[in-house]
Amino acid sequence: MDRPGAPLTWWQTRSFVALATFVAIVPLLWPNIPPLVDLPGHMGRFRVQLSLDSAPWLADWFDFRWSLIGNLGFDLLIEPLAPVFGLEFAVKLIVLTIPALTAAGLLWIAREVHGRVPPTAYFALPLAYSYPFQFGFVNFALSMGIALCLFALWLRLGRLGKFRLRAIIFVPASCLLWLCHTFGWGVLGVLAFSAEMIRQHDARKDRAGGHWIESWFRAGLGCLPLALPMLMMIFWRSGDHVTGQTADWFNWRAKIGWLTMILRDRWEAWDVAATAILYLVLFKGFRDPAIEYSRNLGLSAIFLALVFAVLPRIVFGSAYADMRLAPFVIAIAIVAIRPRAAMTARHASILAVLAVTFFLLRTGGTTISYWMFDRDYDTELAALDRLPTGAKVVTFVGYNCNNDWMMTRLEHISAVALERKLAYSNDQWSMAGAQLLTAKYTIARTFAHDPSQIVTPVQCKREFWRPINRAVARFPRDAFDYVWLVRPPLFDPKYASDLIPIWRSPTSASVLYRVDHRRPPPSFDDSEFGIVRR
Repeated sequence: MDRPGAPLTWWQTRSFVALATFVAIVPLLWPNIPPLVDLPGHMGRFRVQLSLDSAPWLADWFDFRWSLIGNLGFDLLIEPLAPVFGLEFAVKLIVLTIPALTAAGLLWIAREVHGRVPPTAYFALPLAYSYPFQFGFVNFALSMGIALCLFALWLRLGRLGKFRLRAIIFVPASCLLWLCHTFGWGVLGVLAFSAEMIRQHDARKDRAGGHWIESWFRAGLGCLPLALPMLMMIFWRSGDHVTGQTADWFNWRAKIGWLTMILRDRWEAWDVAATAILYLVLFKGFRDPAIEYSRNLGLSAIFLALVFAVLPRIVFGSAYADMRLAPFVIAIAIVAIRPRAAMTARHASILAVLAVTFFLLRTGGTTISYWMFDRDYDTELAALDRLPTGAKVVTFVGYNCNNDWMMTRLEHISAVALERKLAYSNDQWSMAGAQLLTAKYTIARTFAHDPSQIVTPVQCKREFWRPINRAVARFPRDAFDYVWLVRPPLFDPKYASDLIPIWRSPTSASVLYRVDHRRPPPSFDDSEFGIVRR
């Protein structure tokens, strides 16, 4: 362990922490649209939010209503930023802050708890690009980055004994964090409570008996400045407009899977090997006599792990609830590791070099991966040059039933047509009470919203995705003027007899069709698609 008053080593300096925070955003610097699966869909919603007055036809397709919900981080920030920077660049700027906040928050937490940044803390930084972030849960990811920084501030003010100032700051801060995303507020509460338990216990450890129970009670009182959003939560979830089930409890197979996918991106072997390294670091924390776990952050990691175990997969209709927490359980456990007094300067330097090398290798891999995804976007979005403003487009994006490790990032590409061309996009989520926008384009019927944009070669088990032949044959011709097929599976051209190709990708199977309403639609029988009418 570092001796008090000893000079800072290179990885502990503010300049190196600032450099690491900048390096964390490098993968996002090149792509115009950060290649996160759900992000284009959110961008489509932002376009509706900003353009209802200037493009009144959007109101015929979508219902957008402001309401108090715990999922508004980007939606609120876009309001002042988009008029200044433009929507796409404003979104990119906000996304850039997420890995920076996450990396800075983890290092700040480590510094507050250990006094200095441990050499092993840099192993946690690649988790700024964890699977939930890759999935495009941007309000969640932003709230988690903010929550980590707020937890570090909570620890700092507690260490300085400024409890009244902490209460004054965290009453409004917790409410703003809840508005960004409920999950971030909940995680901040768990982290703050566990830290308060340790602080209260250590302040009373000389008392005989019962101090853990008293520490539990006093920790609850100390966290009252974080409690106001509970009232906001009750108001949000008690309305008649709120829908969505909470289901799939204690799915241990899925939970174990999430723990192996915390770094899932493009190359399975590379991502799994990197995850194994993180678990090896955690194991070393128990076995290496030169390092140990902090009681403070160790308890925080245990509490988060318990929440992860109890959380169902679906909460209020929102899937992957437990998956989102998995990377942060590991991140907090890693920053809980610190050197013992027996660790030599050489040993600490070797650990720091290994941790920083791991961080740089993962960052380099993510940078290459994002560059490749950006090329995919450029290839497919060339189709938009042939679309008129306000077009009514139904999009079908090719998928398969195998749940491949690499997600294409094209699942919501149709929303870029909504964002850039103010065109209809059939990929928008329509869950009342979960977000501000719902689709109301009734003549589109079941092709109005997500997941109608996903098509597969055959019917996948336990999925609502349509096979490509059924989708092309059955979409309502009166609702759409264009059909955009993005890397579709092979399909029978007889179902596209009234579709005229107006653009084809030179490098993929993607094609943009115009619906020729003068031609009769294709004739078919539902039995061709395995549909039996009774």
